[in-house]
Amino acid sequence: MSEPLIVVIPHSLGKTEALRRIKAGVERGRTEFARLMSVEEESWAGDRLTFRVSALGQRAAGIIDVYEGAVRLEVTLPWLLSKFAQAVQRVVGHKGQLLLEKK
Repeated sequence: MSEPLIVVIPHSLGKTEALRRIKAGVERGRTEFARLMSVEEESWAGDRLTFRVSALGQRAAGIIDVYEGAVRLEVTLPWLLSKFAQAVQRVVGHKGQLLLEKK
């Protein structure tokens, strides 16, 4: 396994609204990326999502923590997927910012 990929996305929504948006975004992502990956496990405990997904025959596991002023994603990628870590980090950061923009 490689080093974990960590993305922290600041926001000014407050924890409740950020949590609502993250939950909706996770559900939307599940269907939007269904042809690329499958969600094997998804478990919410308070403000933390623990998940396990598979893509390209590889498994990755991680957590999403929702805080008052930020959302933190930490995912450990297997060797093959870690080669795409920088691209994943950019895309997740950008999509996360869009999701958490104050509207």
